[in-house]
Amino acid sequence: MLVYIVRRLLWLPVLLGAVTFVTFILGYYGPGDPVQVRLGTRYTPEAAARLRREMGLDRPLLVQYADYMRKAIRGDLGESYTYPGRSVSSLIGKKIWVSAQLGFAALLIGVSLGIPLGLLAAYRQGTWVDTALVSSALFFYSMPVFITAPFLILVLAVRLDLLPTAGWKGLFSPHIVMPALVMGLPGIAGIARLTRAAALEVIGQDYIRTARAKGLPEHLVQGRHVLRNALIPVATVVGLSLAGLVEGAFITETIFGIPGIGRLAVDSIFRRDYPVITALTMIFAVSFVLANLLVDILYAFLDPRIRYR
Repeated sequence: MLVYIVRRLLWLPVLLGAVTFVTFILGYYGPGDPVQVRLGTRYTPEAAARLRREMGLDRPLLVQYADYMRKAIRGDLGESYTYPGRSVSSLIGKKIWVSAQLGFAALLIGVSLGIPLGLLAAYRQGTWVDTALVSSALFFYSMPVFITAPFLILVLAVRLDLLPTAGWKGLFSPHIVMPALVMGLPGIAGIARLTRAAALEVIGQDYIRTARAKGLPEHLVQGRHVLRNALIPVATVVGLSLAGLVEGAFITETIFGIPGIGRLAVDSIFRRDYPVITALTMIFAVSFVLANLLVDILYAFLDPRIRYR
């Protein structure tokens, strides 16, 4: 296992190099000019040429890329085009942490409620409980954020006056409840459906009937055999959700006034702020690689038959 983990981590620099190079090519040859966006109404050919020279954008692509990677290795992700004088690291550091806290709260809601509800639906297959849970899961999974968010604000904030409507004061404040619910409800539905399908497949296996025939208590059969094997496909979804913690949620963060990374990412794309875009792309790539590695390790823990060489 250790050799496998080390081998996967050694591929990380190669992946980051490929991701950053593709991002540079798209930024260099793609539509839009960050100099023109930055100058706005003050744009003149002379001012554009001067600013392009100051920003180093008049150099060849490979020279710009090599200079960026040399600084990135030392932890310098460059300076934002949109916010002159602000380093990319200082610009995205706090915002990613805010989005990660919100994403973690939503994921915790989805996992803690989705798995038990999915198991309950599987054990009550064909009954009204199963039908009600599956129908509710489909309903909440299909509801868009711009419908659930105003509804929760209307009920919990305006009518009942239980929660604040906007703002951010950390993970353990009332401000996180509604946005976490908005992001967590589809997760509950998705994980519940996946858990139900996986549990039904496991329940019909021969080793489950053998375990019961040996006289094992039902709670051991359900916990040690059914739940453990049903969590294997769920672990994949949860692992990818962990990678998405740092991506933020643009609509949710905008509605609830949360200073997360989602709004910054969208604004950076529209304003052609390529240092920020490249840094976010690198962070997202690293998070997905590490999340996939964590899922592979979790596979081996859930199923002893899985071994990595």
